[in-house]
Amino acid sequence: MKQAIQIGAGNIGRGFIGALLEQAGWHVTFADVVEPIINALNEQHHYTVHILDREPGEIEISNVDGVISTSPEFAQRVAQCDLITTAVGPNVLPIIAKSIAGGVQARIAAGNQNPMNVVCCENGLRTTTRLKNEVVKHLNEDEKAFLEEHIGFADCAVDRICPKPNFENILDAAVERYCEWDVERAGWKGEQTEIPGMTYADNLMAYLERKLFTLNSGHAICAYLGYLKGYQTIKESIADPFIGGTVYAAIKESGAGLIKEFDFDPAAHYAYVDKIFARYQNPFLEDEVLRVGREPIRKLEPGDRLIKPLTTTASYGLPVDHLIFGAAAALRFDCPEDAQSVELQAKLKAEGPAAALSAYSGLQTDSPLFARILDVYNALGIAAK
Repeated sequence: MKQAIQIGAGNIGRGFIGALLEQAGWHVTFADVVEPIINALNEQHHYTVHILDREPGEIEISNVDGVISTSPEFAQRVAQCDLITTAVGPNVLPIIAKSIAGGVQARIAAGNQNPMNVVCCENGLRTTTRLKNEVVKHLNEDEKAFLEEHIGFADCAVDRICPKPNFENILDAAVERYCEWDVERAGWKGEQTEIPGMTYADNLMAYLERKLFTLNSGHAICAYLGYLKGYQTIKESIADPFIGGTVYAAIKESGAGLIKEFDFDPAAHYAYVDKIFARYQNPFLEDEVLRVGREPIRKLEPGDRLIKPLTTTASYGLPVDHLIFGAAAALRFDCPEDAQSVELQAKLKAEGPAAALSAYSGLQTDSPLFARILDVYNALGIAAK
């Protein structure tokens, strides 16, 4: 039986990636630092994935256990596994890199030369490549050579809304029915194992940016505007005529940029836009705006969901009147429980919005987009009073 380690035993790990692997006949070991979750996995060895959608359902997951990701046992599991997947958040990847490197060293010591693959299932571009660059920092030259020969690092695009669960069993997870998992064929080592729900892609960047420019961008804009209006959930926010209209127009604008960038078929892409917008309106998902909006500094980075769609679309001379709202509203996300929000608000207070936008977005202060974002930022502040 093939062995997988899913690093990150949260809702995405349990409800999406780990569940697909277990359904495909893999044994899945969840690795995390949250002891109650790991203890529950080792005591129960099963949980339920609840599909919250217009066609609801339940999936029983049973071939699972857990391990503390910082423990010596983790390295021994890596020494014998076939696949490592992650769902921890891009900022955590440098932290887990050392543990994975220890697993590579344990694999060498065990003489295991079977192919192993690593796939980071994160919201971001080329996160598996970023993890590999961190892992090799902890290896010597011989160990790096072993890694290059026997371990694949395949970037991927993932797409499934996994809201915060609220079940009696702490292991149960909530997901929408729709899911997409596209893995870059060129990065995979050895036999290309068939996993229902996962596809191999030759042009991964098109999938990555389609999702980033559409689902992720619209989701974030909805969350930040919803937060400013006092809404608690995405469902409430998207039902607001102004927010819903802004989000739909924004992902159509970014779609026009994608069509230029990747020569997408316009009819097919705008049908995809409509499908994404319908997913935001799923009446069975109570996805919290605070969850979707967390880590605003990361989401304001030049290559992420607010700035990249904006700059790409603008580079073709196309309208960005609604995409502008994303970065402007993100600057006003003030959540004391989120460390990045606290940092962002402190910088805004100390240095002002221009300094904050310049520091986090990568935009030049003389860019026309820079001034337009600040104009909307100021207008949102007036509207909120």
